[in-house]
Amino acid sequence: MFPPCRKSAKKLLGLLEPIKQRVDHKAADQGLAEAQHNLGKVHHFGEGVQKDEVEAVRWYRKAADQGFAAAQSNLGAAYYLGEGVPKDYAEAVRWFRKAADQGDSHAQYQLADAYHSGKSVPQNYAEAYFWLDLAAGGNAGMEDKEIGRERDEEASHLTKAQVTQVQERARKWFEKHSTESSQQ
Repeated sequence: MFPPCRKSAKKLLGLLEPIKQRVDHKAADQGLAEAQHNLGKVHHFGEGVQKDEVEAVRWYRKAADQGFAAAQSNLGAAYYLGEGVPKDYAEAVRWFRKAADQGDSHAQYQLADAYHSGKSVPQNYAEAYFWLDLAAGGNAGMEDKEIGRERDEEASHLTKAQVTQVQERARKWFEKHSTESSQQ
């Protein structure tokens, strides 16, 4: 028997999507943060529903308020871009920080960008370097070379002693968070 072609598989997945959304909606209504985050993405990207940034933010916020890091990162992005909410860099940084502190590499990357540019936080190349170093460890969904290049750019603004200090801080952060993860 031949494996199904991609077109047939996509069609099958398309037929299953409404079922998945109903399950996610039921779980989201019951307060499951991951399902709430998934519904936020469904509305953000218009997957099987009309794209609705305001509804996406509503679901992201429910999950973010429960401490779900990916939702906190996406809520930060909504504030950063002004999608579904008024553009507010301070609020974006607040949500990115919550997610970054939990190890969300995308939020760590965004926080590094805020410290590099000085958007709603004092410009601080050492902090930008720190968050890029953490994002590189989680890869942030980007090419390692790109993150490394940006981290090197931040290092060019620092003394060798500052770089060493930030690297030690990052090492301790990873050590602490890997210990916390293994205890859960």
